[in-house]
Amino acid sequence: MTITAPAPARTRSSRWRVVDIVVAAVLGVATGLLFVVWNAVGGAWFGVMEAITPGFGGLAVGIWLIGGVLGGLIIRKPGAALFVELLAATVSMLLGSAWAIETVYSGLAQGLGAELVFLLFAYRRFGLPVAMLAGVGAAAAAWVLELFTSGNLAKSAEFLGIYLGCLAVSGALLAGVVGWLLTRALAATGVLDRFASGRSRTR
Repeated sequence: MTITAPAPARTRSSRWRVVDIVVAAVLGVATGLLFVVWNAVGGAWFGVMEAITPGFGGLAVGIWLIGGVLGGLIIRKPGAALFVELLAATVSMLLGSAWAIETVYSGLAQGLGAELVFLLFAYRRFGLPVAMLAGVGAAAAAWVLELFTSGNLAKSAEFLGIYLGCLAVSGALLAGVVGWLLTRALAATGVLDRFASGRSRTR
């Protein structure tokens, strides 16, 4: 009688492949173009919400945080969230963002915020709750950065609390939920079949 040993389980490598780099770059550029559109739409929404109650403008920020969430969910490698968000911010700056170099600072901070959440789960969990937490992480990082770049450190505790809460809600919904839905939609088309994010749709 011949006994066949079971095939070894596939282990997920943290090493980036060429396809990871290419897709992350495409994601970054595409998200940067989205940012360019959102600079007008989201900027107007931000202004309207701030006029209603200072701090409510944070509800419009979530789309600017989505790059890190998409990078982490799709590539599922260390550094992907930071890479995509930072590249997207750079594209936005190069295409005329009103915030100039501060756009890149924001991309760096927001990408790190999302990246830390994926690191917290050891790059092994990528469900909706993790996506929402990554959006909140990016939002929290944006809040900290703006204490200095936007002068928010001098503003009232009430404003800072409202703004942080609105950023967190927007990050969870517009970056987290929307990013998760976009990842699932892309996976359903088969374009992500070379990634764990694509193969997981059939499990």
